[in-house]
Amino acid sequence: MRPPLPPFDMESARAKVRAAENAWNTRDPETVAQAYTEDSVWRNRDEFITGRAEIIDFLKRKWAKENGYALRKELWGFRENRMAVRFQYEWHDDNGQWHRSYGNELWEFAPDGRMSRREASINDVPIAENERRIFGPRTPEEDTAPLPLH
Repeated sequence: MRPPLPPFDMESARAKVRAAENAWNTRDPETVAQAYTEDSVWRNRDEFITGRAEIIDFLKRKWAKENGYALRKELWGFRENRMAVRFQYEWHDDNGQWHRSYGNELWEFAPDGRMSRREASINDVPIAENERRIFGPRTPEEDTAPLPLH
């Protein structure tokens, strides 16, 4: 079981989004993958991924490239066992160029609370280091701060 479980209400949906944000900010592929069903299906940008083993491989490749990764997620909407989430994360490449990645995800959950489907559309925008605004896991002061549009 991976609570909160569907069907979601506002409180449980927000808790699920925050749990995902916290897990992804560990940058630990094994930890993150436990939130997905064994046969979870993903579309991440132009890549199609099936199952935990592929999720772990994908996340290892992702975080080998995206240095200094720090993420914020925000609930956009929900119904029963599905959610729409918007997110932003910042990272730098091996040359030190910072990026802010903007995206939207569609999530579907199995009855045990694990995610069975994830579809993510993401765009990367180069930013100057002094434009950064996400410096690590969310602080208590940021707890209810909405994500800016840009």
